[in-house]
Amino acid sequence: MAPFELVVPSSVEEAMAALRTAGPGEASVLAGGTDLLNDLDDHRTNPRRVISLRRLPWRTLDWTGNQLTVGSTLPLRALEQDPEVAQRFPGLAQAVQAVGSVALRHRATLGGNVVRSAPASDLIPVLLSLDAELDLVGPRGDRRVLVDRFLRSSRQVDLAPGELVRSIRFPEARPSAYFWQRVRPANDISQVAVALAFSPADHAWRVAVGGVPPRPLLLPEPARVLGTGAPGPEAVRRAARLAGEQAPFVTDRRASEEYRRRAVSALLVRAVDSVLQAPEFPG
Repeated sequence: MAPFELVVPSSVEEAMAALRTAGPGEASVLAGGTDLLNDLDDHRTNPRRVISLRRLPWRTLDWTGNQLTVGSTLPLRALEQDPEVAQRFPGLAQAVQAVGSVALRHRATLGGNVVRSAPASDLIPVLLSLDAELDLVGPRGDRRVLVDRFLRSSRQVDLAPGELVRSIRFPEARPSAYFWQRVRPANDISQVAVALAFSPADHAWRVAVGGVPPRPLLLPEPARVLGTGAPGPEAVRRAARLAGEQAPFVTDRRASEEYRRRAVSALLVRAVDSVLQAPEFPG
């Protein structure tokens, strides 16, 4: 690990000033640190300054009716242990439990996961299916952006110089599910994953997949095939087939393209069944 200056600001203004004075490409932001510390150890990144967000007042979980706002530095373990999250956002709770170990979830954060934007992220597909939005703060003021528009590629996001992710907002509680496939559940990265949610507001499904390059993405056509309510068996089969055909899977060291296409189809069928069985599913 190369030497660096550690800055632990006590306010948002101090954090933005630390970013501004570091110079382009000279600073890394530390939220939970579960990925950054590995990158520092392996010299994949060598910043001159590391800015820790641990003193900022962003370790929060707030409800406004059926809307949920999660502070960007709240540990995933806090989400995992909240019974309301499990009841109102079951897919989010399932995705959180899929992340590493309990020890890792005591440090990992939603904010850090989204900014890293890894193709095999367990959390981003669920954020996409729930139409999650990010509240950003920066030198030019605050702004809000959909996660789907924020993501560009692996480790490439719509984050302007000096901007930080303050919170993640979920606009409505949705019956949802998250299913993944990997070789060793506790240790491996998911080979493929499916997030599914039904919006009571617009009576429409959202289908998102993970394990695809360059980043997780929504699949509009399978979602459209599922219809505006409880789909019949034929609609579920068609949606599953389309998901397997349309997701841009590739072959790599973790799985073949053909395996991933078959797996995503099977996982989507399981996800639909799980959502339809939920007590919160309308009708």
